[in-house]
Parts: sequence; C-alpha cells; structure tokens
Amino acid sequence: MPTPFTTLRIRDLDIPNRLWMSPMCTYSADWDGAATGSPNDFHFAHYTARAAGGAGLVMIEATGVRADGRISPYDLGLWNDTQTTSFGRLALAISASGAVPGIQLAHAGRKASVDKPWLGGDSLPEDSRGWQSVGPSTHPFPGYTAPAELSHAEIAALVTAFAEAAVRALAAGFQVVEVHAAHGYLLHSFLSPVSNTRDDSYGGDFEGRTRFPLQVIDAVRKVWPEDLPVFLRVSTTDWIAENPADDRPSWTVEDTIEFARLATEHGVDLVDCSSGGTAPVPIPRDRDYQTRNAARIRSEVAVKVAAVGRISDPEWAAELISTGHADALFLGRPLLRDASWINNAATTLGERPRFVEQYDYAL
Repeated sequence: MPTPFTTLRIRDLDIPNRLWMSPMCTYSADWDGAATGSPNDFHFAHYTARAAGGAGLVMIEATGVRADGRISPYDLGLWNDTQTTSFGRLALAISASGAVPGIQLAHAGRKASVDKPWLGGDSLPEDSRGWQSVGPSTHPFPGYTAPAELSHAEIAALVTAFAEAAVRALAAGFQVVEVHAAHGYLLHSFLSPVSNTRDDSYGGDFEGRTRFPLQVIDAVRKVWPEDLPVFLRVSTTDWIAENPADDRPSWTVEDTIEFARLATEHGVDLVDCSSGGTAPVPIPRDRDYQTRNAARIRSEVAVKVAAVGRISDPEWAAELISTGHADALFLGRPLLRDASWINNAATTLGERPRFVEQYDYAL
C-alpha cells in the first residue's frame, strides 16, 4: 500500500515522494526589457525553498509559450534563449535541493492581458502593457475584454509554440512538462462548449473541441524524450452541470474521462485533476470537491492521476494516497504558508523527512 512518501516511477523517472508543489502564479517577472518573462531572484528563492522543504516534484507556475499567452505582463514565459538560460539556473537549483523540476506550459487565451490580482486584476488596454486576447470564439470571459477568434493558421502557430517551449524546457533541464488545459485558459476554452461555439473542425462536437488540445499534446510529446513524462492539467468540470439552475451545455466529468482516455493514447502519463476555484453548489464533504473527481477518473481510465484542492492536513493526504483516490497530490496554499509543510507532514505521519544533506547532517 503506497504512502505519500513512496517513490513514484513514471516512465524512467523516479519521483522521490507523492507530495508535490502545485503550479501557482506569482506575477513577479519583469514585464519589459531583456529579462521579460524570465525567472528572477524571487522565483529562485520561492521554488528552491519548497524543494528543500521536501516536495518530491516542484512544478513551475503557468509559463507562457508566447508573450501574448501570459495571464499578465508579469508572468513567466519561455519563448527565447534568455529565458531558457534563466530557467536553467532554476531547474538546476530545484534538482540540487532534492526535487524533480517540472514546468507547466500555458496560453491564457481569453483570460490574458490582466493586471496583478492584488492590483485589481482588471483587463489591461493595449496602450498600457496589455494586448489583444484570443480564444476559440469571441465570447469574453465574464469581466474581461472580448477575445479575437483564432484562425486555423493561428491555431497551427500556437501548436508550434507549445512544442518550441517544450524544447526550451528540456534544454533548461526540466524533467517533467505539463500541458495546461484547465481553468478557462486557451486549451480549456476550446474544450468547453460554454466558450467554444465554432462551427468548423475546431468546434461543434466533442471531436472538434478536443482537436486543438490533442494537437498540442502530440506536438509536445514528439519533442519530449520517451523516457520522461508528460502531464496534463484539466478542469474536470465547468461546475455548470452540477448546478440545477443552469442548463447550458458545458464541460463535465464524463467529458474529462473520455478526454483523459484520448490523452493517454496520445502520450500523456499523468492527468492533473483540478477544476479551479470553489464549487458553486454544496458538496457533502467540503474538502472533497475536486479530489472525488480525480478518484473517479483514476478508477475509469488507465492513467496515473494527481489530485489537488483543499488538501491541508497530512492525515487527509495519506488517506487519499493509501485508498487509491490518487497517485500523487499537488499542494498549493499549504506550501505558501509553510515551505517545509511536506517535511513536517512526514514527521507527523512517522516517515523520514527528506532534508537536504546540509540540514540532515546538522539535525
């Protein structure tokens, strides 16, 4: 029976435990000049602290595959050589602290070009650090400006951008790459009939709406080594089907199950099951609003699954792993509150913390 501190092997990669740092945007990169989009000293301290704190895998926050793919002007990006070099320093430091370095590649789509959340998170006009957002259709995300509908040529260019970013991530030393297809960003907006009302080959039925995300997965898998894993983050539901007052067609758990099956056929090794935010309808066990969907996907699809969401105590984490709800857990806010939460959880559960050598010797 696995525990949160059992090694997890995916392809030829051994991840030392099953408690991982979730990708969380920090909106802390330079927004202009030569260092635009590059990780800086803040990112270096932020991520290496969690690696030294016991995380088996550290997943770098949503990293734009193009400049216009960032959520904000202050997001990380990986579209040039300067960024690759900076990410290389970060990946090496994460590895030196005992964790596997991973990176999430993303395009924000119709949720792009906004300010930092603590400054209001409002859409930024093009004449003030902003740019034109894009999407499958021209429907805006609530409260945001309307996106431009992508042409077939623009979709093809974005597939290439994901692949090129994956090549740079590999050159920087990352061992896991995750394709971000969740939270209303570009790939998720193609999956969901709420935002995708196209009537061409990239819209309409399930096959059309999954076409672009699967093309991205194919492109990334083609350039990523066979012995290293590709992850996929999904929103397991739009939280519309669960609301009796809303009868719009939407992305559902059943859709996610079918998409996960397809994704595994296209080379995805782990599905990172999220849904974003908080469920808008009552859930019997409030801390179980996302992990229950992860458990269902794991039971119905032959793929490894990571769960995320309100996992805030070690005993709950141990139960999720030991009962087979998930193969691994991504931790967010607990690691913001305590960089050593995972090592402290090991002590609580009677396991040996994974201190770096310098700390282990001193203790």
